[in-house]
Parts: sequence; structure tokens; C-alpha cells
Amino acid sequence: MNFELCTDSLEGAIIAGNYGFKSVELCAALSVGGLTPNYGLIKQCVESSDAAIHVMIRHREGGFQVNDQDIQTMKMDIEAAKVAGARGVVFGILNDDNSVSEQNFDLLELAHGLGLKATFHRAFDFVPDFRNAIKKIVGFGFDRLLTSGLQAKAENGIAVISEIKQNYGDRLEVIAGSGISKENALKFSGSGIDYLHFTARIPDAEIIELGMGRHMITDHEKIQLIINLPFNHIN
Repeated sequence: MNFELCTDSLEGAIIAGNYGFKSVELCAALSVGGLTPNYGLIKQCVESSDAAIHVMIRHREGGFQVNDQDIQTMKMDIEAAKVAGARGVVFGILNDDNSVSEQNFDLLELAHGLGLKATFHRAFDFVPDFRNAIKKIVGFGFDRLLTSGLQAKAENGIAVISEIKQNYGDRLEVIAGSGISKENALKFSGSGIDYLHFTARIPDAEIIELGMGRHMITDHEKIQLIINLPFNHIN
């Protein structure tokens, strides 16, 4: 089984590498699904972690529809991720009807031209027709897909994820994410899914007043409980 840790910290990236994770999805603002992290954090994670760093390219919260100015911002963030040494970038653009947008192609072409792998992220889980959507994503040439199988929790979308893996797993890496835990992780392996994505964060302090949030640290116990499960195969 391959593992990807979704983290917003240098600590998380280092720990993922120490535990043998294949990759890290590096984000900021995980409370809103993840936004683009800053250059300094990307560079530190690349230099300090043994896991491949894939950078979220999403500069604002909300939906996945963008305009020309957004595209320019995303292109600059992709270029910055490359300069910082990242191995890949993570993005996904939808049309107003939540179908997969042709706008993805320009970003994908830029990423591949820079030698970066490209992941279509969980914008996929909002599409009205996943079979048409995956054909388009594969046709564009995305390297990876992160999905919960169109459900709030991936455990409830295993049938969809497994279908995508079976039909397209030879053309892109299919990664299951959202709600992965020690209680359900083996269900994915049993369905032929061999790449799991999850967060592992716990608070180490009370919420700071005036809306400044709380500091989170990496949850070693959750990581250990998941990666030590008796999976059918280890990659």
C-alpha cells in the first residue's frame, strides 16, 4: 500500500518521509479543503523530507470555477512550486455545471513542461458524471487523481474509486482520500485500491482568541495505526 500525507507543516512532511510515505500533499488552510502554501514552506519541505512533495494550487477557498486572472495566479504558483523543488502540483478546475473544464489543459501543459507531475484533486468529487469526467482527465494527461468516490467519505465511495482504478489504473495513479482511518483502511486494499491519502493532525493548544485559530501537530498514533495494518500488498 502507498500512502500520502496531507499536511500544512514542515513537521508533517518530515514525519511522512520518516514513515516511508510515497508522497505529501502540501497545503495551507486545511480547514477549507487546502490552499496554496507559501514558497518558504514548500522549499523547506522539499529539502527536509524523503517523501515526494506535491503542492496544492488553489489560491482561494470556495468552488472550483476560475477566471483568466485566477489562471495567471495558478500558473505563477506552479512555477514557484517548481523553483522550490516540488515533484508535483495538485489542482482541478470545473465549469459552471461542475463538469471538467478545458482550462485545466493550459495548467497541465505548463506543469508537464516544467517536469512536474499533475494531480486532479477532489474537485472531481463534484462532477455530475464521473465516467465522462475521468475520460476527460485521462485524455488531458493527468498523472494522478485524488478522489473520495463522489462521497463525503471515501469509505462510501469505494465502488466508484475501484471502478476508476480498474479501468484507468494503468494510465494514472488513483488515490483514495477523505475519512481514511484504521477502522476502514483495509476495505480499500481489499477492493484493489493501493494508494491512500489522509491527514493526521491533533491540536496541542487551545483556540487562540480573536479568531487566530489553534496550533496543530502531527498525530503519530493515527499514522502508525494505519500503516501497520495487514494490507494485502505493500508497494
